[in-house]
Amino acid sequence: MKVNDAVTGVALLALAAVLLWHIQGFPEMPGQKFGPAWFPGLIAIGLGVCGARLVYAGARHRGPWMTLPGWTHGARPLAAVASVLGGLGFYIFAADTLGFHFTALLLMALWTRLMGASWRIVVPVTVLSPIVIHLAFYKL
Repeated sequence: MKVNDAVTGVALLALAAVLLWHIQGFPEMPGQKFGPAWFPGLIAIGLGVCGARLVYAGARHRGPWMTLPGWTHGARPLAAVASVLGGLGFYIFAADTLGFHFTALLLMALWTRLMGASWRIVVPVTVLSPIVIHLAFYKL
């Protein structure tokens, strides 16, 4: 998805404004030249400058607010994206009951198959992924 630069620039300008407003309440540090608002203020100024440049660039090159890539017009890619979002919700509710390994096995099988992988790829990825994830997060 391609979002027009002007839209992104307006979002950055809004973020910079909120950040500048928020740091006004930061206390002064006695005996220090720069207080706790100094660094966030610099970040806000940088975001504002970048946002203004993006708004300027987006205004110069007029175009649609948002364009979708070609793959979004097919049913299979949209089903794959929906399955990832639905699968994450399923994981949240089912992992405590089914356990990590079985839930991950089901989701990896579904996701790799919907992404277009053959069964030759699906089976090893489905079996090995939960094991590798378990070793990486629980044993390291």
